[in-house]
Amino acid sequence: MSSQTTPTITVERVYDHPESEPGTARVFVDRLWPRGVRKDDFHYDDWAKDLAPSTELRHWYSHDVSQFREFRARYRAELESDEGREAIARVLALAHGRAIVLLTATRDVEHSNADVLAEFLEEIV
Repeated sequence: MSSQTTPTITVERVYDHPESEPGTARVFVDRLWPRGVRKDDFHYDDWAKDLAPSTELRHWYSHDVSQFREFRARYRAELESDEGREAIARVLALAHGRAIVLLTATRDVEHSNADVLAEFLEEIV
């Protein structure tokens, strides 16, 4: 991807910014639907469940910050898989050079899959 079409990648909580944003590709990256959010009130371009951590990894991590370093390594390995690479290619094609907003329901965005995914995407685009 050339530097002219390298998208900016940010992470936001679904509760903080549920509306659409012109010029962005809004991608929901959690496996489970966020509590208290009505589908018709939440605007996203893709629900990339296949980019969320596996159910096994999500249960293992359980947002225990002391396990974040290991979670990060395991999740990055999942993103490196063929399925992960296919999902990433789909999201990048969807964005088509637009800014990408990764949406998550987690409270601790800094220790979330969305933050790891943003870092991963920034490394490959």
